[in-house]
Parts: sequence; C-alpha cells; structure tokens
Amino acid sequence: MSQSQYSEWWRRSTVYQVYPKSFKDNTGNGTGDIKGLIEKLDYLQKLGIDIVWLQPVYVSPQHDNGYDVADYENINPDFGTMEDFDELIQELHRREMKLMIDIVVNHTSTEHEWFKQSISSRINPFRDYYIWKDPAPDGGLPNNWQSKFGGPAWQFDEASGQYYLTLFDKTQADLNWENEKVRRAVNDMMLFWAKKGVDGFRMDVINLISKDQRFPNDDGSVPPGDGRKFYTDGPQVHAYIKAMYEEVFGPFEMVTVGEMSSTTLEHCIRYSSPEEREFSMTFNFHHLKVDYPNGQKWELMPYDFEAMKRLFAQWQTGMQKGGGWNALFFNNHDQPRALSRFADDKVYRVESAKLLATTLHGLQGTPYVYQGEEIGMPNPVWKSIDEFRDIESLNMYRILCEQGKSPEVALSILQERSRDNSRTPMQWDDSRNAGFTTGTPWLKVDERYPDINVQKELENPDSIFYHYRKLIALRKEYGVFIEGIFKRLDERHPEVFAYARTGVGETLVVVSNFSNKEISFRFKDNHWTELSPSGKDELLIGNTADAPSLTQELQLSPYASYMWLVR
Repeated sequence: MSQSQYSEWWRRSTVYQVYPKSFKDNTGNGTGDIKGLIEKLDYLQKLGIDIVWLQPVYVSPQHDNGYDVADYENINPDFGTMEDFDELIQELHRREMKLMIDIVVNHTSTEHEWFKQSISSRINPFRDYYIWKDPAPDGGLPNNWQSKFGGPAWQFDEASGQYYLTLFDKTQADLNWENEKVRRAVNDMMLFWAKKGVDGFRMDVINLISKDQRFPNDDGSVPPGDGRKFYTDGPQVHAYIKAMYEEVFGPFEMVTVGEMSSTTLEHCIRYSSPEEREFSMTFNFHHLKVDYPNGQKWELMPYDFEAMKRLFAQWQTGMQKGGGWNALFFNNHDQPRALSRFADDKVYRVESAKLLATTLHGLQGTPYVYQGEEIGMPNPVWKSIDEFRDIESLNMYRILCEQGKSPEVALSILQERSRDNSRTPMQWDDSRNAGFTTGTPWLKVDERYPDINVQKELENPDSIFYHYRKLIALRKEYGVFIEGIFKRLDERHPEVFAYARTGVGETLVVVSNFSNKEISFRFKDNHWTELSPSGKDELLIGNTADAPSLTQELQLSPYASYMWLVR
C-alpha cells in the first residue's frame, strides 16, 4: 500500500456506533430517537469522534429492530421526522463530524411494498424482486438451508404454492440481486441519501447478496452445513459492489464499511483494497467466535485467548500485505459486551475496559466505539426470559427448550449470548432510568447505572471515558498508528497479548495482561533486539497509577495494559 493511500482521512478517524432505540429518548415514549442523538452530539464531540454510525431509522415493523426495512426513503415516526434527520446532518457537519447510515439490502421486510406486490401474484412485475422457488420433488422445502435466526430459511406461500427465501427472520425476505431492476432500485435509494448529505454507508451482511443460483442442498461436508457456503461471498458479489462504487460511493467520496458474515481474509482484502474500488474497510467476526464450541453460538465455553490473538495477528498481517483495511471492534449491537465476555466486569471493571480499548486501538484499522463501551457498560443481569426483546434470542430460547434443555439452562445461555446484552439503554446519569427516558424504557436498564454512567465518567479525570478520548487523539497524532507494520511479540503467552507496530523511525509497543493475576512477562531476546530500545521510550497510555518504562521484563498487575512509543 502506498503512502498516498494511507492519507485517506478515515484511516485516522474513530467511529461511534449509535443504536438509536437505546441511545437517548427525547419524547418520553421509552424509545430513543434522532432528537435525543442531536442532544448528545456535544458529548460525542468531546470524546473526539469523527464519524457517527446511525443504525436503521427507516420505516419498519421493528421485528428485527429496524433491520427489517419497509420503506428505505422515509423515517420511522418512532425515531422522528425527515426534518429531524436533516437537522442531524447539519449539526454533525457544524461540528466537523460525519454521518454514516446503515444500508440493509440483502433483504427487506415482508411489509415493504415491493414484497407486497411480489407475493400478490406469480405474474406481478415485482415477483422477481425476491427469491421464489417451487417445492422440492417430494413436496418439501426447496433445499435444506437454515435461517441464521433458527429454523428453515424458506417460507411457504399457500396462494402461489411457492417458497420465498429468508436467511434471517421469517419477515425478512431476501432480495434477488440477479435482477437488474433490484440493483437499479438499490443504487437509486443510496443516491437519495448521498444527495441529502450523508457521508457514508455501513452495508449490512452485504457479502450475502449473491447466491449460488443452483440453490443446492448442503451436504454438511463443510461445517456447519446450514447452506451458508452457497451464499457467502457469492459468485457475483464483487461485481455488484464495484457497480455501487462507480455510481455512488466514488462520485460522492463516501466512507463505507461492509459487514462480512462468515467471510475470508482473501475476500476482505478484495472488498477493502483501494485498487479494487469497493469498500473503505470491512468488518469480520472471526475473533468474536472464539467462545463458540465447534462454531456453535448457542453453546457455552470459556473463550480461547490464543485463538483470539492468532486471529488478530492473521488479519493484521494479511490485510496489511494485501492492501486491505480493517474495521476494528470488540463490541456492537449483535454481540454481548466484550467487557463481560473477555475480561472482568466486576472487581477489575475499569482496568478491563481500558485494557480492551488500548489493545484494540493500537492495531491497524479504523476503530469503532459502540455506545456505552466508553463508560464500561457490562452485560446486564437478566432474571427471566420476560426481560428479553431480541427476536433471535426469543426464537433460540424456544428452540433450545424444544431440544430438551431446561428453561434454566436455556436462560443461562441467553444471559451470555443474547444480542440484548448490548442493547440496554445508554446510562447517562444516576436519575430514574439512567437519564435515558422519562417514560418506560423499551428494554430494561441495567440496575448498576447509579455507579456506571456518563455523568460520573465526565467528573473523573482518570475515567474510562478519558482513556478512550486519549486513544482517539493519539491516532491522529502519530503516523505509526496508521502505517506501522504489525508483529506479535507474546510467543503464545497464556495471559499476555503483546505486539509491535513498526513505522518509519518509531515503533508502537502494546502489552496487555488479560488475567486477574499478577504476572511477569519477558520479551524474547530477538524481539527485544528488534525493538532497539535506546532509552527513548515514552509511555503513551496505561491503565494503572504507575507509569513503567519499557524494559525487557515487565511486572504486570491484573488486567494491566500499556502502550509505549519507541524512537
């Protein structure tokens, strides 16, 4: 990758992800809204955020919290009006911040007008906007593909005698991207938002849009055998994305990120390499499956620390060599809180939150901060199934019980795995409902909010918030964050993740103790020699009261994490 490619502005940026339903309620109806987000823009500016990623606020029946879109070009009244949206763009730009919005075009809601037309008749012009198939010769499902939300991926329409494909919820019908009219309609929709002044798009499960047109049964030879190998990174996906770039992303100089489900490193290099003219960067989720036994999300096991480190190293090295660019994250709306999952959300909550931030922000890529991460919000304490709202979680609770698990065991799995863990309302202060709403919140507020909230963080100069703020500022100050070559340094240490990022004349060194034990960590002689310490090391940031120098052997307290600059 050339030096000029490193100059793209979003490489030094940090993105803040807003889950609008849970961010800030301005009306008192218990649901967050656009006005509530506008109210908190000064807070995001204080944090140092460059790009706000706003999740779907389109018209939707909300079966999947807005990822089931019924109208791509209008705002759901629950979130406000188009005038509110226009004001959001203006207020962000006034603060020199940018807006990225979600584009969900693998599927639409079955309440979308396109689908209503499609299901009305086999000869309707919109029939081919979706994927319809006759029953199998035995009268059963067209194939054995499974929905990612549980159960078969096909829904039967009795009136026409055909099935339509739903890779997610049964109310989310997959669009037929083989149809040029669908591609034209999607590009027109994105142009609508680009012309409004939106600065970028996050493309939801975009690598699933091209299906193997044979629609074969999955023989299970490649686990998990649910059909995904026939629609993941499909045959036409790169051509489809290049067409989006040529018509929309490129002309409007947009920042874009593709959410890549079950993808490969090789594909992500192609998706995000500037020469390919597709996306600015990509999300991959391999490092967030290291606690899935045999790839099974709805089973529990301690996370595999070595696997996590190996995956980070593989993607850092591979993307750098191939010219791709990572979207860096531990948290998002589809994942339990990393603080509870990979560290300690109780005794060492503050140290752990800072450790995760330091470890991630030293890597190459554009960091993403998910709302509440910057104040150390943990998973909430779930007491019963009645507290959950996520459609995937409720489906899986039913399926787990049908599989013979007791309600208690099924609940224990949801407590660890549910997407609702990350969707509880943002904790602003210690007032009723954490200052999120004056009404009844749509999802429970974590009971620990009197101790964990924004107001307390802002009043404490040594808080998690200010740790994130410093990391975000450091990325803009030092070129090594953008250009530095990654090298892992911990030699499979059971508790430590250590790596270097070497640039021109300076090296970034990050050492993090992912355990609740005091340990000694020693750099191997060859690594220490390569670091060439000359007494000119500077501790850029740490999460303990002391400020240690970089030495070959380090004494690390529980969850200690440090970042040095060596010149």
